[in-house]
This record gives sequence, C-alpha cells and structure tokens, in this order.
Amino acid sequence: MTQLDSSTTLLGASDIRRIAAEAGISPTKKLGQNFVIDPGTVRRIVREAGIEADDLVLEVGPGLGSLTLGILECDAELTAVEIDRSLARRLPQTVAAYSETGASRIHIINQDALAIKPADLPDEYSERDFTLVANLPYNVATPILLTLLQRFSHLDRFLVMVQKEVADRLVAAPGSKTYGAPSAKIAWYGKAAPAGHIGRNVFWPAPNVDSALVSFERRHREDRISDHRDSVFALVDAAFQQRRKTLHAALRGRIGDYAYQISGIDPTRRGETLTIEEFLMLEQAVRQEQA
Repeated sequence: MTQLDSSTTLLGASDIRRIAAEAGISPTKKLGQNFVIDPGTVRRIVREAGIEADDLVLEVGPGLGSLTLGILECDAELTAVEIDRSLARRLPQTVAAYSETGASRIHIINQDALAIKPADLPDEYSERDFTLVANLPYNVATPILLTLLQRFSHLDRFLVMVQKEVADRLVAAPGSKTYGAPSAKIAWYGKAAPAGHIGRNVFWPAPNVDSALVSFERRHREDRISDHRDSVFALVDAAFQQRRKTLHAALRGRIGDYAYQISGIDPTRRGETLTIEEFLMLEQAVRQEQA
C-alpha cells in the first residue's frame, strides 16, 4: 500500500485560484489548461497509477502543481514537463511551499512534450522503467501518448486523464464504433483500459466536456517489431482514412491480392475489424510479396 508523505499538502480550489492570481496566470484554451482543484481526485489518480516510494514518474502538463504534489506525496522521483513558461517558473515555488521534501525529488523541464527526447530527461529514464501520470491537454493527448511510447522504451505504464471521447477511442476494441487508428496504434505497444470517469466540477475552469481515466501497461518492447512500425502504422492510417471501405478498396495500390492470400486476411473486411496483429500480418505479407 502506498505510504503518503505527511509533510506534503495538496492544493484545494482556493489555493489554485490564489496561486494563479499571485503569478498572474490565467488558464488558456489554446493550451487546453483545466486545473484540478479537488485533492480527492488527485489522490484517486495517484492511487490508480499505483505509484510507490522511489518510483520514477513523468508528468506532462503539471500546470499549477495539483497532481505534481500528489505524486510527490508518495515519495516518488518526478520529472515534470511543462510547455507554459510562466507555469514552469512558478512550479518550484509551489512545491517548496507545500512539500518539505519534494524539491529534492522533482526535475522541471520547460518544453513541449511532443519535442521531448531521451537526452532531455535525466539519465534514469533511459535506464529504468517509469510511469507517466498526467492530466493531458485534450487537443494533443493522443499525439503525446504515441510520441512518448515510441521514443521511450522504458515508459512501462501510464495513468492519464483525458477527454472522455479520447479515452473511449484509446481503449476501443476492433469492431466497435469508437475503434480507430489511435486504438490500433496504442495496442501496438500494449494494453489500454478504462479506469473511471471524472466529473467536470473538479476542474478550474470547468470544461464543457466529460473526462475519464485511462490506464496502460506496455506489453511489447520495441526490439520485437520496431523496424516495421512506421509501415504498419501507414497501413492503419490508410485503412481508417476511409473506414467504411473494404480493405481491398481502402488499401488499393498498397496491397496486392497475393498479400491477402499470404496473410489469410479477407480483403472484403473493413479496417475497423482488424487487430494490430492483423495489420502487422498484412505488412509482413506485403514485404514477402515484394521480396
């Protein structure tokens, strides 16, 4: 069971508004900023993520520090990536004020998470498995997840809060209405699962969409099939670009009849019915056909 650091105090609604006012910070729609103001929700996220003392954690979009303090409360080692310069500058002050020991266990990077590379993070993140825990901006949640999974083979699991519509797509199974390219691509790396709903009233400002938690565990290491990831993803994108078409129509010019015979996949099926393993089988058949 996670042991909480009693020297850390979490932020409530009044704390969030006061810190924002003192720093002259206003949430911006452009960056998808909706700050969590409920300590109970923060502890729920950290609990669902399974964070323990000395765990290595990455947080994207720490904002004013609500979830940051919740992670530090577990005595974890944390790197926080924040694109907003004002928020990145303010965060160390908040950590120092609300956590007696947190300042020694946090590393803050003022950068776009989509641009982050292994060399930008402490060396530990290239040597040890780590967990992503984040309240992700709704407009870039999926690109951030896929980018980080691709670049960091030690990103072993995540627990993220995203727009419910995004969450539904990330965890969707083949054949469902919400299954799409993001669903298949996430499955390339491992298993995503729903982890609960989040009410709108825990945010400031309150969003006009519902939110949900998504958990993930990596199953496939990059050394297994990484050489062919890009070509498999290209097939996924093409199949879902015109999702109502059959594979034969949607992938015309990319896959010949012989490749379907080799793979054993019926060309009259639609892309929305294929697992990521079947997309890989198709890609392998294309390479065999061209050999």
